[in-house]
Amino acid sequence: MKKQTEFERRLSTHYDELKWLYCELYPGREDLFHELCSMLEGFYNDRKPAWKTLDRKREKDPDWFHSQRMVGMMLYIDAFHDNLKGVEEKLDYLLDCNVNYLHLMPFLDTPRGMSDGGYAVSDYRKIQENLGTMEDLASLSKKCHSKGMSLCMDFVMNHTSQEHEWAKRAVAGEREYQDRYFFFDNFDIPAQYEKTCPQVFPTTAPGNFTWLDSCQKFVMTTFYPYQWDLNYANPVVFNEMTANMLYLVNQGIDIVRIDAVPYIWKQIGTTCRNLPQVHTIVRMMRMITEIVCPGVLLLGEVVMEPSKVVPYFGTIEKPECHMLYNVTTMASTWHTVATGDVALLKHQMDLVNALPKQYVFLNYLRCHDDIGWGLDYDWLQQFGITQAPHKKFLNDYFQGYFPGSEARGELYNDDPVLQDARLCGTTASLCGLEAAGFEQNEGKTDRAIRKILMLNAYLFIQTGIPVIYSGDEIGQVNDYSYKESEDYDRRTDSRYLHRGKFHWDVEPCRRIEGSVQNRIFEGMKKMEELRFSYAPFSSQADVWTKDTYEPAVLCVCRQLGDEMVTALFNFRGEDKIAHIDMGPFEWTDLLTGETRVLREVTVPANGCAWYYRSWKQESAE
Repeated sequence: MKKQTEFERRLSTHYDELKWLYCELYPGREDLFHELCSMLEGFYNDRKPAWKTLDRKREKDPDWFHSQRMVGMMLYIDAFHDNLKGVEEKLDYLLDCNVNYLHLMPFLDTPRGMSDGGYAVSDYRKIQENLGTMEDLASLSKKCHSKGMSLCMDFVMNHTSQEHEWAKRAVAGEREYQDRYFFFDNFDIPAQYEKTCPQVFPTTAPGNFTWLDSCQKFVMTTFYPYQWDLNYANPVVFNEMTANMLYLVNQGIDIVRIDAVPYIWKQIGTTCRNLPQVHTIVRMMRMITEIVCPGVLLLGEVVMEPSKVVPYFGTIEKPECHMLYNVTTMASTWHTVATGDVALLKHQMDLVNALPKQYVFLNYLRCHDDIGWGLDYDWLQQFGITQAPHKKFLNDYFQGYFPGSEARGELYNDDPVLQDARLCGTTASLCGLEAAGFEQNEGKTDRAIRKILMLNAYLFIQTGIPVIYSGDEIGQVNDYSYKESEDYDRRTDSRYLHRGKFHWDVEPCRRIEGSVQNRIFEGMKKMEELRFSYAPFSSQADVWTKDTYEPAVLCVCRQLGDEMVTALFNFRGEDKIAHIDMGPFEWTDLLTGETRVLREVTVPANGCAWYYRSWKQESAE
């Protein structure tokens, strides 16, 4: 009997389920299923020997990304250092930041002026000319792997740019390509969709459809008029987009961030969000990567409340995404900064900590996007907090309009009718560092740095992968130059407030003891290295929150075996007492080296502490 090849072994493991799901989604199209399988084999054969070796290594250790030593950074290539070759030149800097997970923000070809920050892709197999070539990407990937770094990229699968070849051929009247989108001769069917499908950008891009004079038809455009939704009810779309994904991972990509994943299946009479068919597609994508490139991970971008997010992990028997963003905790963190009350954040942590340990979240303070205030308002209602007034308070606070606020931010997609808006700004500016610098006020600068370090200490205490937004590690503030950009796309998008150029002229200050950059950089680096070194930071640790009987102070406990960390975080600008009692034992603050018994612990204004204790060491002594 002929021995199975590696590809045949992997395919046979998933073949029955993959075929069943495919044929359930696309009845009567077994021909395209067999075409898909043939395509998978082609991409497996094209995969470089080095990537195949890494696949085999990760197959044997499928939880490799659960390591407590994982630290991520996300960055725009041109903002960081011009182009892909420039990023490659600066890898040693990233290593000094302890980064081993590098997320490159969208870099595929997009039309100038209609790119939505790179999320309107016109060619999935071409890199923006100013950023480099596919050969440059492969070179960067090879260099990253030689330094123990993994590479993440965005895969925009819900829509293409109106400049994509498919879109152009659809406008030209080719029915085959119109069927890859949602084209309609009149507004009858779009009107049915609009009855139940919410608008993503009701102010800047109202409605979910756009009229095309060029072909006298409507096309579905959930996000912006120049981003045309793909029709995944058409199996050709699934096959072709899968081919694009595999082409990109074969350039050496380790993590595929699936953009806007909840939106990829549309159905009249629904919200067109989180439909069962979406999970079928993601499950098939998971199996496809395990067949062709099992070393590659799927990261789902699901910017919704926990009840909607968690299903994208799938089940233990039938997993979907390997990782998801912890977006609700991020928003709840900034809510806590503004209110000085940790109740919601504690509630949010309790929900996340109750989930199975195999679920991996990406935790972050800031990212390339705005902050949407999708908080748990049903839960907050018990405190008399209602959605519209609270969102206004948060936005006023972080724009610096609220009395006592030193934050500096700007609104994004302000909708005066719905009284809704999102918020933009860097971590440093939202913590008051920009205002302190403008005033040349040392006291406010110290306060802002304490707040930045406290928030990062909270980031690093969470289970999952901490991801830093480039520039945060040196306290980079808002960049208002976007308002003067020649590019209309940038000039009218306030998210570019926190997408500014990395300040390589300021970066050397991180080595000057006592400088703002030094205090932030070294403070974060120390936290990262402590996280690497102590067992309670393991993904297998038990994690829980503890009542402090002080509204401003959060207590988080982590324990693995006979080692434990008790962490305290003060979200107010005054010293507060955590009313806890952890017994008559001495604990050591890993951040300062101070030892003390944990009873009635005073936590300085906007301060934090990681108290550590090992029963194992004590018994040995």
